[in-house]
Amino acid sequence: MSYENKILQMKKMLGKKTETKQEKVKFLKPEAPSYTESWRQAGLELVENDFGVLFKREVHYPFIYQHGNYLLGELFTALKRWKSQGEDHPFAISEDEAIVFFDTETTGLKGAGTHIFLLGFLESDDEGFTLTQYVLADPSNEAALLFESKMWQRNVTIVSYNGKSFDWPQLHVRWTLNQQHIPKLKEQRQVDLLHSSKRLWKDDLSRMKLTQVEQDKLGFYRKGDIPGHLAPIIYFDAVKSGNAETLMKVLVHNEWDLLSLITLYIHSTNLLLDTITTESATTYTNIGKWFGDLKQRQTSADILKAVTAHFDSTETGFAHFYLAYELKREGEYELAIEAFQSALSTIPDKKQLQAYEQLAMLFEHKMKDYAQAFIYSKKGRELIEDIAFEKQTQYEKQQQSWQKRLQRIATKNQNK
Repeated sequence: MSYENKILQMKKMLGKKTETKQEKVKFLKPEAPSYTESWRQAGLELVENDFGVLFKREVHYPFIYQHGNYLLGELFTALKRWKSQGEDHPFAISEDEAIVFFDTETTGLKGAGTHIFLLGFLESDDEGFTLTQYVLADPSNEAALLFESKMWQRNVTIVSYNGKSFDWPQLHVRWTLNQQHIPKLKEQRQVDLLHSSKRLWKDDLSRMKLTQVEQDKLGFYRKGDIPGHLAPIIYFDAVKSGNAETLMKVLVHNEWDLLSLITLYIHSTNLLLDTITTESATTYTNIGKWFGDLKQRQTSADILKAVTAHFDSTETGFAHFYLAYELKREGEYELAIEAFQSALSTIPDKKQLQAYEQLAMLFEHKMKDYAQAFIYSKKGRELIEDIAFEKQTQYEKQQQSWQKRLQRIATKNQNK
């Protein structure tokens, strides 16, 4: 064989790809832990599936069960209100959606070594509401816990408190680590009540912890509660000692979290759709701004007008400020000017600067009143000296912008 032919043969051999068949890793079902009977006596039910064992707790509540200020059955009234209101709002849930209130307890806050040791679900049925809690028997039985949750086969709307940013992503992590053995996790619609609470009570509540919201807004006060940060320690102790008595208190903590999600959804819906009742001017201003951010201009304007009419002028600065923008968009320039002027005395410096800018623009471009435009431009130029900007370049940019506006308006005023 010639040298050239040998080279060609070698090239062909090198070009051949050897296919290696990847065998699926065989799942070895772990054994049940030695403390199974002890945990059953504490009030947990043992559940076994193809992937191991876990523990389960169920609690049933009638529709008339009261948690704080609300009956659980008022949830359906809230859902009907959204349907009749016809508002396109991210908070709104249809009566046709399968709703699951969801919360977890974990052994840490992040990292691959953090396990979910408690999955809590609360949902309605024909007779009331059912709480279902799945408890991790031990880390070796994690696939059994995840599989039993049925989140690989259900289509639901998940309602949580910081679940969109923490609980659900954490579930994703644990699922990914077990994906060789269990069906793929289904994506679900998420309604996160922490996000809505921040929109409703910004600058009203000092803290957004669920326990704080319960006390200040929902009329629920916990007695004998286990602090959340102790939950991982209690779980590990229950696994080590085999004694689940204190662990049951963690389950009650999780139970209260889930019940409060229902009442928080009811309360928040009522706030968003009711006329002004018992909340502060700040809260209703936040609601008006929220609808404005959603481009629901008329609803936003109606709420903000109600705030300015209902509350003392010392409390309505922000309502006037946001209302002014809505009026400007609607072409109500004189009313917008009045609203910006009313806001000035009670809003912080940076908002005042925005108000001066808007007033200068309205008088210059819409009212053609250059004398007033110059006055507000001068006030804005003076105010930037009192504002602590994060960067020197921001101050310089503002300085140049206001000086340019003053010169332009002065020229227009001379030439009119």
